[in-house]
Amino acid sequence: MFMQSPGHQSPGHQSPGQGQMGMTLAQKAMYLTGRPAGIALRTGQGVSGVICGVQGGVVYVMQYMYAQQFATFQYPINQIYDIMPFPPCR
Repeated sequence: MFMQSPGHQSPGHQSPGQGQMGMTLAQKAMYLTGRPAGIALRTGQGVSGVICGVQGGVVYVMQYMYAQQFATFQYPINQIYDIMPFPPCR
């Protein structure tokens, strides 16, 4: 159903932002599929979660709601300002 990221690497393999210069937002989202990321929206709001995939110009993100509930949200790429991977814990 979703496009898997080509050449997906395990988290921590590269530092945040490394190797992402010049990527389109769709390419960033595909690269980060299956990993936690922060998404800056053009409205000035930010969301975070695990990117589930990209399809038809929409990024699908699973976010934690409360208790044991998670929900998948859809964000059209034209409403996204930037996508950043979570940094490693120190």
